[in-house]
This record gives sequence, C-alpha cells and structure tokens, in this order.
Amino acid sequence: MRVEIITTGTELLLGEIINTNFTWLAQELNQRGFDVLYQTTVGDNPARMKEVLDIAVKRADIVITSGGLGPTRGDITKEIIAEYCNVDLYMNLEVWNHIHEMLSRRNICIATNNEKQALVPSGAIVLHNEAGTAPGLVLEHDKTIFVMLPGPPFELKTVCEKELFPYFEQRFPHLGIIKSHTLKLRGIGESNLAEMLDDIIVNQSNPTIALYARHGDILIRLTAKASSAEEADVLIAGMQEKVEKTVGTYVYGYNHDTLPEVVGKELLCRQKTIAFAESCTGGLATSMMTDVPGSSAYVKGSVVSYTDEVKNLVIHVSKTTLTKKGAVSEEVALEMAEGIREAIGSDIAVSITGLAGPGGGTRKKPVGLVYIAVADKNGSLCRKFVFNGTRTQIKQRAAMAALGLALDRLKESPQNNSEETIHDHDAER
Repeated sequence: MRVEIITTGTELLLGEIINTNFTWLAQELNQRGFDVLYQTTVGDNPARMKEVLDIAVKRADIVITSGGLGPTRGDITKEIIAEYCNVDLYMNLEVWNHIHEMLSRRNICIATNNEKQALVPSGAIVLHNEAGTAPGLVLEHDKTIFVMLPGPPFELKTVCEKELFPYFEQRFPHLGIIKSHTLKLRGIGESNLAEMLDDIIVNQSNPTIALYARHGDILIRLTAKASSAEEADVLIAGMQEKVEKTVGTYVYGYNHDTLPEVVGKELLCRQKTIAFAESCTGGLATSMMTDVPGSSAYVKGSVVSYTDEVKNLVIHVSKTTLTKKGAVSEEVALEMAEGIREAIGSDIAVSITGLAGPGGGTRKKPVGLVYIAVADKNGSLCRKFVFNGTRTQIKQRAAMAALGLALDRLKESPQNNSEETIHDHDAER
C-alpha cells in the first residue's frame, strides 16, 4: 500500500518546530509493510491544502495527515478533507462526552470552540484519543483512505498505537513487514565505503542497502521486505554476511549501539580505566563517554587543556615542545596523552588537539587539522586527521575519531602508524 504523509501547520514551514511526526510515522509504517513514498508539508491554507490533496490521491492509496484537528479557526484539516470528499460533518456525542470529561478533569472551562473538535465527517471511523481532545479519523473515499491524526506527537503516537495500527492490521492482514538492521562504522569515509561495496550495491534487490552519515558515524542500513519477521531476519543475515566480509573491520556496532557505549563495554570487559586530555573539543569526548550510565566504573578523569599554560602546568607538556612544534602538533598530542595518563593514573589515555575554526588556520595548519593520541603501558601513538565542516561538526568528528582510536587500541589494533593522515572529505552532509 502506497502512503503519503501530509503534515500540516504553518509553524512547520517557518521552522519553528521540528517535524518529528513524519520520522516516527514513516518508521512505524514501513515496519508494518506500508510503502511510505511521499511526504508533504503544507501550511494552514485551504487552497494549498486542497492542491496537496489533489496530488496525493493520484499517487497514494492511503493519505495520512497530522495536525489541524484543534479547536481554533486555523485548524482546518478535517473540514478541508470532508469538503474534498463531499461529506457533511455531524456532532459525535461520544467524542463530545470525551472532550467534556477530559476538560472537566483538568478543571478547564469548556469553550464554544471545543464543539468543533466533536464534529466528525459522515462515514468516518473515530480513533479514540485518550491523550487529548481531538480524535483521529479514518475516512474512505473512492479508492483513497484518508487518515487524520492529531498534531501533538504524544497524542499522535497514542492514537496510532492504540487505534490506528490495530485497525490497519485488520484492514490489511497480508501486507507482510519491512524490517531494517543497521551497521555502524567508524574510521572510513562515505565515498570510500560506497566504492568498497559497489558490486554488492549494484546487485542488490531484497534486502536493499543504504549508506549515510550521521553524527560522526557512517551507517549501513539493510532493509528487507518479507511475509514475516523471521523471513526478513534470514534475508538480512545473508546480506550482512556479504557486507561484513568486505568492511567488517570498520564495524563497531549495530542498530542502537553508540561508540561511547561500545568503548565503555570494552573497558569494562578488560577491567581498564580511561582518561582524556582535550583541547579543541573542549571536553566533548569525555561528555560522550559520561553520558553512558555506569561510566564512573571506567572513566577516571579528564582535563580540558585549552591553553598552553594548562597543557604545561597540569599535564606537563613541555614548554619547549609547545614553543617549537606548536599546540597543534603530533608531539604535543603525544605528550598530552602521556601526561594525563600519568597525572590521573588511568590504564589508557586519549588526547585531542587541533583547529576547530572557523578562524586561525594557516596553509601548513588548516582549520580542521586535528591530532589525536592514545597512550597506555605499551607506549603511545598519534594519528593526524583533517576534518571539514563547521566548528561544531569538526569538534563532533574529532571526538568520535578519538573514541574510535581508543577502541582500536583496546582491541590491540595494528593501526599504529603515527604519520598516517586521514582526510575526512566524506563526513556528514
């Protein structure tokens, strides 16, 4: 079944709120076997809303709207769809009683415009909304099924989970499911990954493969369509085996895994502690690690050594190195890692020093140049990175790269060439 989701509200077009309803709906519907093929956002304007409906009914079997079911004059979704389908609105007493009870419990005076929410298109199925006053509605007209959902995200989710999805299961029992599995990678750029997987991608059918970058990660999403979850799992497992034969060394986790969580689990498994000395990232890598519950078991400490003075006085980077090589250098990164490990007494230590920009770069040391070092009882190593993007993006990518280097070191990775340079031109767009 082809689905178009229409989110209504001028505030969405003004960028005042983020459209989380579409993201959630698309994920849930795809998992249930529906093909979400189109998304449209339209303001609270009758003519434009009718125009959007004209387009949607020509290319979708199910048109789902969110928003515009409230009590104000600007809430026009229900009225426009009723007019489009040439049906009248009537006062639904069950809905009105629900509105009355809910507002009474909240000690809210019932206004005349609340009656508007109890008006229902003739022939529509009412989807009870226990979280709010506006019910969801299902109206079948010609070959199109119109679904009208409330705009507040919590109300929309409540109506879907308790009313709409059970209705769909009865209405479309043989759709099958669409299931996805995500591989998370670090240490490789998006274009390099695409090149490595080109033969597999060219010959894909079911499951399909999608590559994308997000928050410093590179993700591979495998999506299978099947009649059951078990069948989809088999299809995904076969494709995952092919993918990991090619790029498995870069995979650090799956689905909801995060790099800080994986590093933390590795530290716990090996009963080791970690410390950080951060300059250009301003404590971001440490913050990521300590966002994980229970991280106090392995994060021993951190210093934001943002100035040369702190680098020298607190973690004992020599003044000579700072003067001769500059704060953004391999030598300083190594001394930072070794110094913080000694000062705090951790098993492993990570340092980050670089130029996050937007100013301050030179030809020899451009914005985005970052040195990351790791030190443990076996010695220390440093890697040089050149990241692109905004100041915030460079900090994010540097912190993620630092955690990746720590993970490699913990796993005794052979990647130990301190002269290696990674040009991160495939970073998140």
